[in-house]
Amino acid sequence: MNIAVVLFNLGGPDKLENVEPFLFNLFNDPSILSLPSFIRYPLAKLISKRRAPVAKAIYQNIGGSSPILKLTEYQGRSLEKALNNNKSGYNYKVFIAMRCWHPRASETVNLVKNFNPDEIVLLPLYPQYSAATSGSSILEWKETAKKKNLNINTSIICCYPQDSKFIKAHSELIKSKINGLNNFKLIFSAHGLPEKNIKNGDPYQWQVEQSVSKIMNEIGEDNIDYVLSYQSRVGPLKWIGPSTDQVIIENSKKGKKLVIVPIAFVSEHSETLVELDIEYEKLARENGCKKYIRIEALGINEHFIEGLSNIVINKNEYKYKNNLFPPKNRCPSNFTKCPCLN
Repeated sequence: MNIAVVLFNLGGPDKLENVEPFLFNLFNDPSILSLPSFIRYPLAKLISKRRAPVAKAIYQNIGGSSPILKLTEYQGRSLEKALNNNKSGYNYKVFIAMRCWHPRASETVNLVKNFNPDEIVLLPLYPQYSAATSGSSILEWKETAKKKNLNINTSIICCYPQDSKFIKAHSELIKSKINGLNNFKLIFSAHGLPEKNIKNGDPYQWQVEQSVSKIMNEIGEDNIDYVLSYQSRVGPLKWIGPSTDQVIIENSKKGKKLVIVPIAFVSEHSETLVELDIEYEKLARENGCKKYIRIEALGINEHFIEGLSNIVINKNEYKYKNNLFPPKNRCPSNFTKCPCLN
């Protein structure tokens, strides 16, 4: 039996001249700008053109391109090896579909069709579900598969914010960095969202909070001073908080050492390599921080990859409805954007 596993990620520009079209794809997504297409398209053009110079400067700091595709390919190969090392007798092949740059869903659907699998498993590299990330990628895949007549049984793994191996991977990395460290603030930093998204039923913030709670329980030290904050705010809307930059300023002024954990990013990209590693460290130093530690994204961490493999292999333990395989600890009923509640 052949099983295609499709990893979803955001994608990123592969060269500086592709920064603007990448931004256009991002802002032309109806999950990002929920406007009629005749308004969204020209607005996305305008926003991407205005933001391109700043974004190009960001990517120049990391060699003129995003490393996210190469790193996602590493994750894909590691996962494929783990899947095929199990004794299920199935033949797994891992594919990648990026939401805002290549390979897009339209390209990956063609590759999957050529593989001719008996089953497809959609697996977002977003541990916590949001309609703007996993939801958007899943929707694009469904629409593209329908257009291209890819009529194969498809399972959807929507999220895994409390998966034991995901939690273990983070907790072990954190423990290795804070061992012997004193007077520090542990800062879990996740990509932010406009507050209205959460009020409209997006479960993302709640799921991130569950991830942090589980990690702290796994670490098992009650006296750790920690906080969850949110980064990458853009635009005039009010976003969920507290903001990572303000948390960094406040704790740097208190003389705290800082340990930063990218809790919602599993692949290194501009938000970790530039925002966390360059911009926020500079901000911390300017405000008196003497030690700034940024814990790496999980990448091909063996516990993380093992967790993803187990989720795929054992997904039938979690079957819910409509080929949806959510975690056992589901979102509360007020999070109406959760796919389990639709």
